[in-house]
Amino acid sequence: MQQRIGQGSWLAHTEQDTIRLAEQLAAWAKPGTMIALDGDLGAGKTRFSQAFAKAIGVNGVVNSPTFTIIKEYMGESLPFYHMDVYRLSMDEADELGLDDYFYGSGVTIVEWASLIKELLPPDRLELFIEHTGEESRRIALTGYGELYADWCEALLGIGASE
Repeated sequence: MQQRIGQGSWLAHTEQDTIRLAEQLAAWAKPGTMIALDGDLGAGKTRFSQAFAKAIGVNGVVNSPTFTIIKEYMGESLPFYHMDVYRLSMDEADELGLDDYFYGSGVTIVEWASLIKELLPPDRLELFIEHTGEESRRIALTGYGELYADWCEALLGIGASE
């Protein structure tokens, strides 16, 4: 059986548009939600993650886990696992036991996820954020599996394009 794939594109003219996307995805989040985040340097991966975390009720500062690799936070109803794998080799990432996070009771966002693509769950939402101007961004969405393909379809109804 072939895996269902959904796609879309979210145009963020301002930072608030990026926050709106993060809030919408957070509203749909449930245990085991997996978001693979990539994009241009400085495009807003961490800002997206911060907005997502706030939307699921994480209190306090959420900052880049570049040097700690994984940061764990507690939201109102879900744990939030924020990862940055930019500085890891595939072997190092494989030794971290990431499946415990990916298939656990929380929500996982992995920044620079394409660097460990072979380790990611088959069902996931991939976001690629690219600069299109000083403050504007284009966010390409690819949903792998029923749940995430449905999310992409639903986003088409509220502002995303194909």
